[in-house]
Amino acid sequence: MSHLTPEKLSEEARRELAGLPNPLTPKRRLAIPAQEMPAQDPAVRRGNMQEVALGYSEEQAKLEAERCLQCPTKPCIKGCPVGIDIPAFIGKIAEGDYQAAIGVIRESSLLPAVCGRVCPQESQCQAPCTVGKALKSVDKAVSIGRLERYVADWERENGLIQSPSVKPATGKKVGIIGSGPASITVAADVRREGHDVTVFEAFHRPGGVLLYGIPEFRLPKAIVDQEISSLKAMGVEIKTDFVIGRTRRLTDLLEKDGYDALFIGTGAGLPKFMNIDGENLVGVFSANEYLTRANLMKGYDDRAATPIFPSKKVAVLGGGNVAMDAARSAIRLGAEEVHLIYRRTEAEMPARVEEVAHAKEEGVIFHTLRNPKRILADERGWVCGMEVLKYELGEPDSSGRRRPIEIKGSEFEMDVDTVIVAIGNESNPLIRQTTPGLETSKWGTLIVDDTGKTSLDRVFAGGDIVLGAATVILAMGEGRRAAGAINKLLAERTA
Repeated sequence: MSHLTPEKLSEEARRELAGLPNPLTPKRRLAIPAQEMPAQDPAVRRGNMQEVALGYSEEQAKLEAERCLQCPTKPCIKGCPVGIDIPAFIGKIAEGDYQAAIGVIRESSLLPAVCGRVCPQESQCQAPCTVGKALKSVDKAVSIGRLERYVADWERENGLIQSPSVKPATGKKVGIIGSGPASITVAADVRREGHDVTVFEAFHRPGGVLLYGIPEFRLPKAIVDQEISSLKAMGVEIKTDFVIGRTRRLTDLLEKDGYDALFIGTGAGLPKFMNIDGENLVGVFSANEYLTRANLMKGYDDRAATPIFPSKKVAVLGGGNVAMDAARSAIRLGAEEVHLIYRRTEAEMPARVEEVAHAKEEGVIFHTLRNPKRILADERGWVCGMEVLKYELGEPDSSGRRRPIEIKGSEFEMDVDTVIVAIGNESNPLIRQTTPGLETSKWGTLIVDDTGKTSLDRVFAGGDIVLGAATVILAMGEGRRAAGAINKLLAERTA
């Protein structure tokens, strides 16, 4: 990334726009340079929690939109889990009609400002983009996510966000467990049909993983709060500090409280650990706990009464987006050194390429083909180091990635005082443990049919509790499918 100032990038886009011929041929569209996302300088942003990516200027958005070929086959739509008419909204941006552009998006997506920031477009809608295919790089595909963010931010900054309309009351009640992206989608889609909707959230603030899992510098919490406000404006009731399985059982909602249908969207919040010696030492954290303290409880703010472990040398174990979030958060929380340990090579990392690049720019030190063997303790029982093994890659495993193979006798010690484990999550077992008859897979995820229905009558599920840890937009797609089935069920019961 060049890290040109937003003003410089905007000026370059303005000049390029002025030189475009009319009409534009496909060949000329392919020659338009892909627009760089303006961002905070790495030396500055590592010391603050403000958003790193600053968003396109109007000139950049228009120029990037002109790169779209408006393909008649629309392959990008097939890559979108919620089926946004991508060429249509991009075409409206090119025309300068941002209200129409966001209108197209909101026909299919309730969270454009969120998805435009955190969804992996490079492996979804941008992967089949004809422009990227023609230029032989997904990095040169039309920046669909950045354009989605632009019009969503334009809508919010101009005070034009409107809550979806709600049909007359049906007298039916739907309960939604959890308040993450899948649940938000279901709540809105079901409420639109006139059904009463109550969301039950275990934490003291709604938003789910959008709130506690994704750092402020990637997703400002004001944006999440705005989406929650839209739900409330529709008449959705939200009950916080309400733990289904403890405060109330799932079956009680159906049998005693009169709910006609339920949706379970509790996500995958149970952290995995490596089961190595030393994981119980003071100074070892799951990424979930670390990020929740930093994000939901604002551990980065000196005024917040949130204990944050004082770290000098941090090791983050893992190579996904959560690992990048934890590593980048540790830097902002004052660590002198942050080391990322991953047992494969960088090419196999599941994290977004952009997040890896940002982490490196901010000073995270990468150690690939390495994995901890045990965590070492000082005389107090606190972390003082790690014994690490070197690896090499063998044949591909079931995931399609080459399997890491331990190099015997390659152990060495690393001097660290904090270890953050970010190797994945599983579903919380509380609901399945307290709900007889709810079928689950061997991984603890809920088993559903093609409509999102579970093994229990009138109970649906979607998002990470079904998929395992996945993306925001995939969770939304699951929620949209389940909402359709719930609405159909309640319509049949009303008829």
